[in-house]
Amino acid sequence: MPRALVTGAAGFIGSHLSEHLLDRGFAVVGMDNLLTGDVANIEHLTGRDFVFVKHNVTNYIALEGPLDFIFHFASPASPIDYLKLPIQTLKVGSLGTHNCLGLAKAKKARFLLASTSEVYGDPLVHPQREDYWGNVNPVGPRGVYDEAKRFAEAMVMAYHRVHGIETRIVRIFNTYGPRMRVEDGRAIPAFLSQALRDEDVTVFGDGSQTRSLCYVSDLVDGIHRLAMSEAAEPVNIGNPREMTILQLAEAVIALTGSRSRIVHRPLPVDDPKVRQPDITRARTLLGWEPSVPLDEGLGRTLAYFRKKLGLA
Repeated sequence: MPRALVTGAAGFIGSHLSEHLLDRGFAVVGMDNLLTGDVANIEHLTGRDFVFVKHNVTNYIALEGPLDFIFHFASPASPIDYLKLPIQTLKVGSLGTHNCLGLAKAKKARFLLASTSEVYGDPLVHPQREDYWGNVNPVGPRGVYDEAKRFAEAMVMAYHRVHGIETRIVRIFNTYGPRMRVEDGRAIPAFLSQALRDEDVTVFGDGSQTRSLCYVSDLVDGIHRLAMSEAAEPVNIGNPREMTILQLAEAVIALTGSRSRIVHRPLPVDDPKVRQPDITRARTLLGWEPSVPLDEGLGRTLAYFRKKLGLA
C-alpha cells in the first residue's frame, strides 16, 4: 500500500484528493493547520487508512514511517483569503514548500506541487501554454499568491535538478465543486450563495473577463495521472471551455430559479481578463481531458450549497 502525505488536506481540493487516493488503495496522512481548511471536509474519511495531523507546514515537518508521495496543496487559494493573509500565503509558498521538499528528500518520496494558473498573471498569451512565462505584477495585492507559487515552482525544479528528487508540478485552473466554502469569494460560491438567497449577484467589471471551469473530480483525476507519470515539467490541468463571468452569473441564476438581479462592482486590481488552459501537454502525456459538463457539475455543486445554507 503506497503512503502519501497531502498538505492542505482539509481544504476544498485537498479533501477531494485525499478521498481519491484512499479509493485507489493509498494510505493517506492529511496535514492542515485549519487556517482556511475545515475538518468537516475530511470527517467522512475517519475509519479508513487516513490519519489527520494538525500542523503548519511553514514549521519543520517530522513524520514517522515510510512515505512514497507528497502532494503539497497547503495554501490560501481564494483572493479573499490571500488578500487577508498575505504573509501567511508567502510563507506557505516558500518556507512550506522548502520543508515539504526536505521531507521528500529525506523519505525519497515523489513530490507534487499544486501550482496555479495565477503564475501566468494577467496573460498576454491566450490560451495559456506551459512555456509561457506570464505577466505578473510582483508588487500588486495579488502578487503575494502569484509570486509564492512562482517561487515554489522554482524551488521544486531546483530540488529536482540538484538533488534528483522526482517532482511534478500541476498548474491548476479554475476548479469548482462540493466543499467550496460559502464565503469563499470566488465566482461560483459567490454566485450560488447570492442566488440561493435571492440577493443581488455581484459581477466585477462588465463581466466580459473569462474563466475556464473544471469540476473537481476531473481535476483530481488529472493530478493522480500526473503523479504517476514521468512529466517533470509543469502541466496545465483545467477545462479549456471558456466563458465570460457574466455568462456564468446568468447560468447560475437560471439554474437556481432565483429572483436575483445582476449588479456590477469595480474590477479588482490586476484581475485577469482571460483565463483558458492549453491542455495539449495533459492530453499527450497523461491521456487526460475533462469529462464532467458544466451543467452537471453546477448541479452537484448547487445541491451541496443548498444543504450548507439549510435550504435542502
